Order: sequence, then C-alpha cells, then structure tokens
Amino acid sequence: MGSILCLETSTEVCAVALSVHGIILEEREDKSGKNHALQLTRFVEEVMKSTGLTFSQLDAIAVSGGPGSYTGLRIGVSTAKGLCYAAGLPLIAIPSLESMAHHIISNTEKYSVENPGNLLYCPMIDARRMEVYAAIYNNNMLKIRDIQADIIDHLSFLDFLQNQKILFFGNGAQKCKTTIQHPNALFLDHISTSASYMATLAETALQTGNFVDVAYYEPFYLKDFVATIPTKNIYHSNNI
Repeated sequence: MGSILCLETSTEVCAVALSVHGIILEEREDKSGKNHALQLTRFVEEVMKSTGLTFSQLDAIAVSGGPGSYTGLRIGVSTAKGLCYAAGLPLIAIPSLESMAHHIISNTEKYSVENPGNLLYCPMIDARRMEVYAAIYNNNMLKIRDIQADIIDHLSFLDFLQNQKILFFGNGAQKCKTTIQHPNALFLDHISTSASYMATLAETALQTGNFVDVAYYEPFYLKDFVATIPTKNIYHSNNI
C-alpha cells in the first residue's frame, strides 16, 4: 500500500506526517523548537489515531537523517528505531537538505520561482552564529556540491554565483541575506524542514528497498557534539 510514517526533528521543527503512495493523509507540526521528545511521540499518536491506521498497516518508518541539531536528530532516530523494532518495520533515512531541495524544485510554480531550470538550489540549515549546513543541487536534483558546514562571509559560494543564479532557502538562509549580496544570489523566505517534504523521497526509497540498518544506523551529524558549561556554572566548575 505504500504507507509511511515520516518523522522530522533535525531543526527547530518537530513534525510527523503519514503518507500513502507519497500523498500526505495527515500531519502535525510545531516550529517553536521546544521539547521535541514529548511533542514527537504525541504527534505520532495523534496522526495514527486520526488516520485510523495501525502500525501493522504501515510499510516503513522514515526519519530525517541530518545534518542538523544533534539533540533533535538523536530524538528522531531513537524514536524511529523504537517504532521499527516494535512493529517489525524497515527504516528509511531521508537527508534533511535533500528533502528541502526536493520540495522546492517540485513546487517552483507554487513559490513563484522564475526560470527554475536555470537555477541552482541551496538549502541551508542554521548551525548557529554565521555557520550553516548547506549543499547545492541543480534543477534535476543532482548534487552539484556536497553537504558542508559553511562559515558565511561575502565570498561564500562565489565560485558558483559568478556563473549562475542560486536560490537560497531554509532556516539558515535568512541570516545570510545581508552577507551574501551578489546579484545572482536569490532568497526564498519562510522555508524550513517538514515531515511532509519527506513523503515522495520516502516512497521512492520504499519502492527501491533503500533501507538503513535499524540496529546500527546513525544520523549524519556532520560535526561532533560539543558540550558546553553554562556561564553561571563556570566559576563553580573551576572550584571543584
């Protein structure tokens, strides 16, 4: 039947969507960036109840595979694995940037994108300060530049911008507007990650059997997690 439960937790967005043959039946989403752990399980319960489907009727679980928030990715993947183990379902991992790029490229008319075939597409995920996780795709979803952690300055993406227009979007693109001011740099506002964006890619993965190992799969963090000490505790920790 092609029924897939999609989980998105790689950014401030916590979202769950249930798709059948790539078409969304039901979804829940919150963009506040608060308490993914509680929201995700609640959204899963609400979506399943609303559609009337049981986990035994699903064909797979899909999860955002990163890059993105270390904590968010761990919550999403651990929840997805638990559901897969409990229901005996295969696990699909969808790269977060690819999911965003696919959504925009598939909906250029909706977003009033001019001359879409002549653009490059650069989804960006905020990595704090002036750093973003980004990749570049062409209109056929071919990856022109692999995923990297970019520290943004006025020279960022200049090699590409000198030859072609680039459409930047995602929660990391907004802070780049005042820094990347090349005439070939275009920006699309209010685009973030979403479980609904994963549906078509997840359906393709299901049909081709492109699953990941439920036991050993780890999301693509891109950078190692670095724990920090809150400022109010610095002096206390130095005195231990």
